[in-house]
Amino acid sequence: MGLFRRSPRTPSGEQPTSSRAARDATVAHLREFAETRIGVEAYVEPETNVTQTTVLLVATDGEWTRRRVPDARAAFQLAQALGIPAYDVHATGYPQRWRDYNARQRASARRATS
Repeated sequence: MGLFRRSPRTPSGEQPTSSRAARDATVAHLREFAETRIGVEAYVEPETNVTQTTVLLVATDGEWTRRRVPDARAAFQLAQALGIPAYDVHATGYPQRWRDYNARQRASARRATS
């Protein structure tokens, strides 16, 4: 059963990812997104009672990705390192193209299931 196993494991039995490896994977994902899309901007979402601080990257067509970050400062530094503009979502709100993209995705999913 392994209740007192020395090294913790995930439910699938794999070794858990180190925080450094998780950070590197997050940065790699966000970098790939920013480099392979046009007009990417970062929107920093503050920590809530339920979630950590997150950064939302939104491309010109509204396609997006979201990842957790340690804090807002780290999110703004990451955006600067990626060479993209960053905004505090409390100050600017979410871009309309993001909402439009999500609406298109929901409509497409409804058509596919009908």
